[in-house]
Amino acid sequence: MLQQAIFAGGCFWCVEAVFNQIKGVETATSGYINGTTLNPTYKEVCTGETGHAEAVKVDFDPAIINYEKLLEIFFSIHNPTELNRQGADIGTQYRSGIYYLDAQQKALAEKKVIELQPHFADKIITEIMPAQTFYAAEDYHQGYLLQNPQNTYCNLVATPKFLKAKVKFAEIWK
Repeated sequence: MLQQAIFAGGCFWCVEAVFNQIKGVETATSGYINGTTLNPTYKEVCTGETGHAEAVKVDFDPAIINYEKLLEIFFSIHNPTELNRQGADIGTQYRSGIYYLDAQQKALAEKKVIELQPHFADKIITEIMPAQTFYAAEDYHQGYLLQNPQNTYCNLVATPKFLKAKVKFAEIWK
């Protein structure tokens, strides 16, 4: 039976692209979470006024990959020490977050932050919050990185992260 995990690590294009290439991940879906607007659009989320984070919902098979490994991947593909931003992407929608679905996910996320903190010069500020309603992003955001390799943002920001993850996680790459 599939389980779910929800992560926010800046722009969802790269996060979604990486998770969709991991063995044991059935699907990774770009979307929005933990805001106040019902059925938000990308345009609304980009204003920073909805409270949503750009996030990725990961449907995974725990018999193939566990939640702890997903956390390891998540922390390796973004900077968890930047508040409300990832590089040049600035705003609350780009915050680092883990949105847990049960007490076990919460405990594992908190444990992972403690374990990783000594490896970062700055404090990890990833929010660990209960998941509220996840809204899938518009269709054109799904699979965006791999479908738009010519996009300047993808070339400069997302593709290097994607390729780094491909090397780091080669043993579990599809």
